[in-house]
Amino acid sequence: MSPASTGASTIVGAASSVPSSLPSADSRMAPGGPGYRRMSFALFLAGVATFALLYSTQALLPLISGDFGVAASEASWTVAAATGGLALFVLPMSALSERYGRRTVMTASLAVAVAVGLLVPLAPSLGSLVVLRAVQGAALAGLPASATAYLAEEVRPRALVTAIGLFVAGNSVGGMSGRVITGWVAQEWGWRAAVAVIGVLAVGCAIAFRLLLPAPRHFTPGSLRPGALVRTVRGHLADPLLCRLYAIGALFMTVFGGVYTVIGYRLTEAPFSLPQGVVGSIFLVYLVGTVSASTAGRLVGRLGRRGALYLAGGTTAAGLLLSLADSLALVLLGLVLITAGFFAGHAVASSAVSKTATTGRAQASALYQSAYYIGSSAGSTVGAIAFHAGGWAGTVGVGVLAVLGVVTITVFGSRAARREALVAA
Repeated sequence: MSPASTGASTIVGAASSVPSSLPSADSRMAPGGPGYRRMSFALFLAGVATFALLYSTQALLPLISGDFGVAASEASWTVAAATGGLALFVLPMSALSERYGRRTVMTASLAVAVAVGLLVPLAPSLGSLVVLRAVQGAALAGLPASATAYLAEEVRPRALVTAIGLFVAGNSVGGMSGRVITGWVAQEWGWRAAVAVIGVLAVGCAIAFRLLLPAPRHFTPGSLRPGALVRTVRGHLADPLLCRLYAIGALFMTVFGGVYTVIGYRLTEAPFSLPQGVVGSIFLVYLVGTVSASTAGRLVGRLGRRGALYLAGGTTAAGLLLSLADSLALVLLGLVLITAGFFAGHAVASSAVSKTATTGRAQASALYQSAYYIGSSAGSTVGAIAFHAGGWAGTVGVGVLAVLGVVTITVFGSRAARREALVAA
């Protein structure tokens, strides 16, 4: 996942950075049009680099635990620190993107994150590793909100969900490839060599991204005025629909963060006792997320936004329950369903934020990303604690509660929409 969230066109520090005369939708990029494929591939690579770096230690937690002599709940901080850093800095970074441009901020963010990624293998202690990961997450904060803001400004509205879905698909490929590569490399040469390889992979993605991404045509820079930023954020937090979407993103990511932080411990222990390379290969199920995220637009077209969220939540819950079995085949099927449901739900919610926010879209996107990665940090930490206390069933219990939260919020939103329709009628 990559992550992806929502679009942009306001000034951070001003009420809005939308130009006085909006560009015609026909002047923006559309599938098959000039620059669209380059843009899609560039942002796909940015998504690959973001998720590969952000979760580079997740599949390696059992090895990190053994190297530093710590429990799962302590090693999980190497994941939670990165996602927490991203959650804290995504709003300030979105502000910088309003002033200095989406492409500039994304390029700088990737450069810093890649540089830190090359230092991560040299960490002498768990504490220093956690600090480096927090810095890396903070640097990566410039990617998600800026990317979706760029898309909202440069892509035709009807193609927005599909374009964001492709960016989220890049997240899934990055998460999958990072974990698979680290699993096999770590099995032969240890976790430090594994994260070093991810750093080198990210260098290549960052260079290709900068060379391929078309220069923005519809961006209007704004000034950095904290007062206006506060007013914009306050306005978004006062919008009930946006707040529901933020909560849905956080809850979906709580499930995903908890499951994929702990699954390595479960599969390396009895009754499965799988080697590290095979455990890393389990993350190939991320390819399912690539498909479900990229088809989110069609899903919404057929079922509506709330119908798509119900389907995503139900699919995720079914996967959680299946994963309780002591059959490896059923556990894998459960992971497939969890992954498909999560990426579909995330793509639907994040694109809905982009459509809902008519002003301050970069900040709306940033708030979604902040909630999303707070959910990731919470899921990683709470899921590991639950696993320590009650085994895999404890982690599944946390996930089921989060899915129930998604369904409850969606039901509430459906009723609110009906009331609004009756009042309007």
